[in-house]
Amino acid sequence: MGYDEKLDEFLADAKAELDRIKRRNDEHELKAARADLVKHPASYYGLPDGSERRTINLGDTDKKFLAYVRGQIGSSEMKSLVEDTTGHILISPEIEREISRRLQEEVVLRQLCAVKTIGKDRLTVREYEEEPTVSWGKLETGKDIPESELKPAPAKTKYVEDLYGLVKIGEDELMDADEELTATVTEAFAKSLAEVENDGFMNGTGHDCSQPEGITVDAILVANAVSTALAGAITVEDCLDMVYALPKKYRKSGSFIVHSLTELALRKLRSRGGAEADGMEGPFLWQPAVSLGAPNTFLGRPIYTDDSLGTLAGSEEIIAVYGDFRSGYQIIDRVGLSIQRLSELYAEAGLVGFKLHARVTGFCRRPQNKPLVLMTEAAA
Repeated sequence: MGYDEKLDEFLADAKAELDRIKRRNDEHELKAARADLVKHPASYYGLPDGSERRTINLGDTDKKFLAYVRGQIGSSEMKSLVEDTTGHILISPEIEREISRRLQEEVVLRQLCAVKTIGKDRLTVREYEEEPTVSWGKLETGKDIPESELKPAPAKTKYVEDLYGLVKIGEDELMDADEELTATVTEAFAKSLAEVENDGFMNGTGHDCSQPEGITVDAILVANAVSTALAGAITVEDCLDMVYALPKKYRKSGSFIVHSLTELALRKLRSRGGAEADGMEGPFLWQPAVSLGAPNTFLGRPIYTDDSLGTLAGSEEIIAVYGDFRSGYQIIDRVGLSIQRLSELYAEAGLVGFKLHARVTGFCRRPQNKPLVLMTEAAA
């Protein structure tokens, strides 16, 4: 073999080795980038660096649960996973906490209302019809202490309802690293639950229908609802009627919840400080959030959207809720979120199904004290 041939062979081998090294480096960089996306999702979504930075620390139970999700767990290891009364596998603690965190982001009412976790399937609620009375004075002067006549209302039993969801995850995604699979599972499960939860807390018809007791169907709140002046429109005056229908102690902590299309109508409203005839209208009353994660505001109050409410369509539906939601609505979670792996049902499509089972309910608190006010649309 001549010198030129040996040189060509050497260069070809060197090029092949360089290509192999480059491919290996590319694979390492891609894997590192995907892992970083799990730890720093803010950079992926275009959020400022550090605005949402979270590392999930998986324990042995979490890793065994992920092995179950993949279908790669032996019968001996299955015994270490906890089952609920129906034989479904309970989601491991850290992953359940991550799902709860995602639900907090997805469900508007979970951000605003009181949330309590219990270990039973029902809760006995007993509230007082009146509130305590207090007054100024000194005992030394002989002033009588005001005596509160706290009459407890009849006890009510609130049942935790069953909520089911179906999630399908691709076989390729199930083979991802634990951190990436955790992100996939928590996002899919949270989104599966979020929309149904939000509608149940807002419009649920109660235990007889295996649903939460929704805000918009509470008889006392409906009886005290305010109405728009016109059908198909909402005005500043309508919203002010809502705000001032609320007792002062709840008003300062009040927030609006409206449908997205109703918010669009509110965004177009201006104050009347200018010479409107000359086109010099006042500023918009709806204002964008001043910082990441803060709500938009209307009339200086936080405003949120929930598309399970009615819209401005002349249908006399409830189109808005205003009030102190933490005082006015209680969400109850029963500890223990479970899944059942459906291995064969969607196999032809390259998917694995998971039936999700949650136990949750909600109900209005002291509606007679008007911590929440509804707005209905006037008849057309």
